[in-house]
Amino acid sequence: MNSTERVRLSKVIEKMELVNLTPDIDTKGIWLNIPEVNRPALQLTGFYDQFDNDRIQIIGNVEFAYLKSLSQDIRFERYMQLLSSNIPCLVFCRDLEPEEKIIELANKYKIPILKSKAATSAFVAEVTRWLNVELAPCIVIHGVLVDVYGTGVLIIGESGIGKSEAALELLKRGHRLVTDDAVEIRKISDETLIGSAPGVTKYFIELRGIGIIDVKTLFGVESVKEEQQIDMVIKLEDWNKDKEYDRLGLEEEYTEYLGNKVVCHSLPIRPGRNLAVIVEAAAVNHRQKKMGYNAAKELYRRVQENLMRGGDDDE
Repeated sequence: MNSTERVRLSKVIEKMELVNLTPDIDTKGIWLNIPEVNRPALQLTGFYDQFDNDRIQIIGNVEFAYLKSLSQDIRFERYMQLLSSNIPCLVFCRDLEPEEKIIELANKYKIPILKSKAATSAFVAEVTRWLNVELAPCIVIHGVLVDVYGTGVLIIGESGIGKSEAALELLKRGHRLVTDDAVEIRKISDETLIGSAPGVTKYFIELRGIGIIDVKTLFGVESVKEEQQIDMVIKLEDWNKDKEYDRLGLEEEYTEYLGNKVVCHSLPIRPGRNLAVIVEAAAVNHRQKKMGYNAAKELYRRVQENLMRGGDDDE
């Protein structure tokens, strides 16, 4: 787990398609380390107690109209208070245009002034969502992540056991690759883990005996995906005839990443088993369980009913 996750302001500008009204200020040297943003309502009245100056500050219609209602001297003073508070940046939404005097003030204090076409509430929601992903606790594990019928399936196992080959067969069957070999896992909430590929290995698969293949080029853009929620884990392991494997699935097994539990199935490997078909079946079965239907419990119920009827007949 990396506790020092942070993101450059320049990356936020690029992702949110913001216009930089202060291009002389180096945004690559400004870092954000919390996902929350702030609309400085109280601060624009002069109240700075408990002010979180490490958040992106956002000016919308309400704040802009309030500042416009003030005299020029007071308005300038309020902007000066805000811009001198060592904030990361000031974003004007709805294409609102700050006065030239405010731009000069921002350049003086080295605070970037940015502009967005988006509505204020929409911008706040999107930038908060994106920052939550970028700044989430993160680990990197060895495995393959595939989107199978909309279910995020993380395939893990010892090196050389067939994870990449299973992913390749799933691709041929119309499913989508998120990442091979290295999986970045981010904890978005206590319920949600998001997996993605490190930038260097994105959309590449390593096949022993063949080498590296580019999935996006070979199968097309519809065969890859940027990120995917991790819904279940398939653990591939060598077949052990002395080990008892679960044949009913009445009780779920789990594995844990970053404190979140994920359903996990151990899948023994032996010649003749079609891994792609088994993974597809596991993904569909997982979706059924989420929708309230459990095949194992249904079979158990039928057996119990049959036993009860048999007992009644004997009487």
